[in-house]
Amino acid sequence: MKTIIKNLILSATLAVGTASCIGLDTAPYDRETDLTYWTEDPEAAIKALNTCYTTLSSMEEQLFSDAATDNAYTKAPNDYTQSIGNGSYSTANSYVLRVWNSRYAGIRACNELLDNIDRVPALSTELKNRYIGEAKVIRAYHYYQLYTRFGDVPYIDHVISIAESQSIARTPKATIEEKILADLDEVITGNYLPASYGADDKGRVTRWAAQAVKAKIYLFDGNWAQTQSVTNTIMNEGGFSLFPSYQGLFEIANEGNQEVILDVQYRPVSREHNLMYFFVPPSLGGYSQLSPLQSLVDSYIMLDGTTITQAGTTYDPNHPYDNRDPRLKATVMYTGNSYTLPDGSEAVIDCDRDGGRDGYGSTSDCTATGYYIKKYWDNTYRLTLQSGLNPILIRYADILLMNAEAHAEQGTLDEAVWNATIKPIRQRAGFTLASALDFPAGASREQLVQTVRNERRSELALEGGRREDIIRWKIAEQVMNGWCHGFYTGDVVSADNGFVRVEERAFRADRHYLWPIPQTERDLNKNLTQNPNW
Repeated sequence: MKTIIKNLILSATLAVGTASCIGLDTAPYDRETDLTYWTEDPEAAIKALNTCYTTLSSMEEQLFSDAATDNAYTKAPNDYTQSIGNGSYSTANSYVLRVWNSRYAGIRACNELLDNIDRVPALSTELKNRYIGEAKVIRAYHYYQLYTRFGDVPYIDHVISIAESQSIARTPKATIEEKILADLDEVITGNYLPASYGADDKGRVTRWAAQAVKAKIYLFDGNWAQTQSVTNTIMNEGGFSLFPSYQGLFEIANEGNQEVILDVQYRPVSREHNLMYFFVPPSLGGYSQLSPLQSLVDSYIMLDGTTITQAGTTYDPNHPYDNRDPRLKATVMYTGNSYTLPDGSEAVIDCDRDGGRDGYGSTSDCTATGYYIKKYWDNTYRLTLQSGLNPILIRYADILLMNAEAHAEQGTLDEAVWNATIKPIRQRAGFTLASALDFPAGASREQLVQTVRNERRSELALEGGRREDIIRWKIAEQVMNGWCHGFYTGDVVSADNGFVRVEERAFRADRHYLWPIPQTERDLNKNLTQNPNW
């Protein structure tokens, strides 16, 4: 039985039908219902599980998450993250509600399977345990995404009635963590999941994905010893390695490579997204609503390992993109950088302030910052920029960075750890100079922590993790207040030191570290308390 995730099979609609003069417990003769679905369809479990995968995440959520950070900005005021980024959002914010609803829809789908899997006939113990393991990891990931945004949220491990949903209270974050870690430990120690799958099951949750989610839980909590332990296990036993090409990581031809631990499954034609429409220039058919910020561009180091502000740096403001970290060119589209088109030709970007064809501005269909996005450009797209490219949720470089950060925070980041984590990441990126690749002997613990944090930002830019990082590091009030900027224009009258003013932001430390519980949910359920100062 082929169960490849790419060919998503949506579960049948479960309905309870009634007919006059027939008992309410009698199944209709003309359609599948909850009374018969689980007991009569031998593929009921896999259909329900595949539905769980469709809730895991999306390219939209991954990209627009960064617009609520110092990495990016979106011009779209409604339904996306602009108001979260500038601090003007309220308890009625539609994006906040959408995240809440989508995550709980995913949890319900997982609970639906877990509640009913024992009813499915002719399901082997091995397959049953595997399906349970996949569903529990997906459910754990949903809860992680919820509590990192909202803090305490209702914890539900079974399908509940409408009446229950309108009375359930919030569960302490610590309790949720305890429960999902217990689920992950059950799955891992019970060997519910394989280490890898064959081609027919490509994209499914593995034992290592369960370990990686566990590592992210510990990382967010600052549990450095456990983060180090779990990532060591993945590094020593998982069999993963860095894909040779950083840019190639984000191409359809290389999906599911040796670096990918967990990704969202799309497929040309059958399940696509059109997110490129929101970040490529109008000259390529886009309507740019999402743009990298100057802060992200400035964070990329020089080829010699120095920052652009460090004493003795070779940075030249007249040629700001020369001799920079090669990941900048692979991630951000700036004037002179190019997209490779389907026919192999290059479309060079020109956002020059003196009438460049790709322009910049706050009201048109071009970038608001002078930058476009290059990461996730898929030159195999169909008409109207439809793409089947998978967004990667967790990859091996992230595991290496988690391990390095755990060591740096504990004061144990030495040359051996550096050579096993940061050095190979930089080598893969394209650094060759010893000054960038060798362990910075003599650096203090604080300096190493900052080096690892910046490396994380450069490596994982626009992959949806920056929000979690600035929240757990407690630096959001430092990086999310005041004007955010676009590229340098030299117009010192309308910009700060010649950089385009994009948006004035405000981050209140007493409020914005947690999102508000959506007011519509509280209107339905009076037992849902609100987060502080909302």
